[in-house]
Amino acid sequence: HAQENNDYVIPDVMIICDRKHLKGGSYTGTPRFIVETLSPATALRDKTVKKELYQNAGVEEYWIISPRERAVEIYYLENGKYDLKYSYILQDDSEEKHYNADTVVTLKDFPKISMTLAEMFENVE
Repeated sequence: HAQENNDYVIPDVMIICDRKHLKGGSYTGTPRFIVETLSPATALRDKTVKKELYQNAGVEEYWIISPRERAVEIYYLENGKYDLKYSYILQDDSEEKHYNADTVVTLKDFPKISMTLAEMFENVE
């Protein structure tokens, strides 16, 4: 899924703002926002190696999405360390007490970008 050498990784989703680091299909700067989608094969790496890599690189916001659990963890970089700010598990049965499918999640640095939990997992298999 992700190849790497040194600090070369391919996140599932990222937002970049400084286009000068974009060369062809590769990007040498630091993204502002990264999403990794967990699979059984990548879960440990995404939660350890990559998380530390992104933290050290100064990526402001890191989401870890787990399709199997329909869960998302949202980390913000604070004082150089990731702090788990939000943790959701989708409950889309409106009869359930903890129904949260319409909870809106917004990107910290990009307030115009938001989605509901239901939308987040709509196309994730």
